[in-house]
Amino acid sequence: MNDPNPMSPDDLQNFVDGRLSPEDQLRMEAWLAEHPEDAAMVHAYRLQNANLSQAFDPVLDEPLPAALEDIVTMRATGGARGTRPAMAGWMLIAATIVIFALGGGAGWLARSNTPAPEPENFAANAMSAHKIFAAERRHAVEVPSNQEAHLVKWLSKRLGVTLKAPDLTSAGFVLMGGRLLADGPLPAAQFMYQRDDKTRMTVYVRAAANNSKNTAFRFEDNNGIGAFYWVDAKYAYALVAPMGRAPLLDIANRIYRELNR
Repeated sequence: MNDPNPMSPDDLQNFVDGRLSPEDQLRMEAWLAEHPEDAAMVHAYRLQNANLSQAFDPVLDEPLPAALEDIVTMRATGGARGTRPAMAGWMLIAATIVIFALGGGAGWLARSNTPAPEPENFAANAMSAHKIFAAERRHAVEVPSNQEAHLVKWLSKRLGVTLKAPDLTSAGFVLMGGRLLADGPLPAAQFMYQRDDKTRMTVYVRAAANNSKNTAFRFEDNNGIGAFYWVDAKYAYALVAPMGRAPLLDIANRIYRELNR
């Protein structure tokens, strides 16, 4: 799309936060369909929002810790003690204190761009990406399966490793296509599959960290979404679907055998 008005980072963030008008929303969807780098950035924003929500939602209704009471009060009243700030005020100030306690505003934000130890954060990112894109009806994939050769070549080039879309037809899943995503500072690939009953499964891949030693299969479940994840040579894989441990392990083993033939 030759749009004379390219999308800015603020536009992308407003799209993620649901602040665009219906017309701009449609324009953004069309833009993202043709600009994979911006689509990957949108995924990164959504993933950051999900991780922040998961980390801090449980404490939103908790009272302010006593140790911070005086600090919050003095910041809100310009130094005077004995006056409690309004709820919105002390929530904002407390959030500021938390950010700087974690190492400073800019430093804290930079933490999201630091490669995380594998495999735990990697698995969480794969599950978040599955939840976001498996729910999409019109834009579940960026490149459809009828362009599989192009998809695999493109993603391999972006990730810097030779990829292959596993054949899962023996398990009843057919490749729908795939997309480029961001896993922190690293590019990642997501291949999406679908079964006759419309169940969707994703295989999430990125280059493994140089010091990766977690080669064994590991399993996580998050509200009915299961994931097996492992590191194999220079690749990190996660298989994600709304399935339990046993059937998912069977498919993970099929993928492992196919990719190591």
